[in-house]
Amino acid sequence: MAITYNDLYLDIRQQFRSLGIEAATLEARELVCFGTGKSREELTRDSRLYASPEREEAVRKLVERRAAGEPVAYLIGEWEFYGLPLDISQDVLIPRADTEVLAETAISYLQGLDECRVLDLCAGSGCLGLAAAAHVPQARVILGDLSDSALKICRQNIRRNGLTGRVMPIQLDAMQKPERSLGEFHCILCNPPYIPTGDIPGLEISVRDYEPHLALDGGADGLDFYRSIVCGWQDALAPGGRLYFEVGLGQADAVLRLMRSQGFGDIQVKKDRRGIPRVVFGTLCKEL
Repeated sequence: MAITYNDLYLDIRQQFRSLGIEAATLEARELVCFGTGKSREELTRDSRLYASPEREEAVRKLVERRAAGEPVAYLIGEWEFYGLPLDISQDVLIPRADTEVLAETAISYLQGLDECRVLDLCAGSGCLGLAAAAHVPQARVILGDLSDSALKICRQNIRRNGLTGRVMPIQLDAMQKPERSLGEFHCILCNPPYIPTGDIPGLEISVRDYEPHLALDGGADGLDFYRSIVCGWQDALAPGGRLYFEVGLGQADAVLRLMRSQGFGDIQVKKDRRGIPRVVFGTLCKEL
């Protein structure tokens, strides 16, 4: 039986809600748009029109894959972060709303600076660095990641958002001290791997089976990258430069103590929209 685009969307939304998918409304809309080849505006405009059997079948197949655990961002190959459209593949983590707290906090600081250099370390899709570049015109941004595949996605997203002149991808290993030739940054942003190794098998299917473990595994206690960066990347910060971290559930105090022990001051913690401590940042004091 023929079905209108609106009824198709409502049917899928209800199916997702019954599966306990938190963002059922958003995900249903994105899959219907992608499967039918329509923009959000076109879907609204054509809501009372009937979908062809071929288009409905295409959407239903996507829904089956989502119901089996595959994330919508990987199904459609893109996602939005801080107002920016981003290409996404299974080589990078899917940007999450929680991470926008880090972007928002750092951007507020950067907007008060003159010309500045910013490093997005463990960049993945480049979401943090690209958000900073898009909202801070005086910023010059490096997207650093170890993965060649992630850097490919970074390059695509730089072009997609028209930021080629101010953003550059570079292969960097956060677990190693940087070369002096990299120079100094006024701000380092980092959403590192922070899931304890033993917790990964217990993650929900959409994360465990689809997102890259290289970007998830933070070592036995989840803090390996924080230790390496706080201790090894100080020379990459200019005097008075700031280091911003996203942290996992229950990790804020440990990261705060680690930063304090390595000479960072004015350390602050920001909560995400659910009230969970999500961002830890501090200022490095150096002798001039």
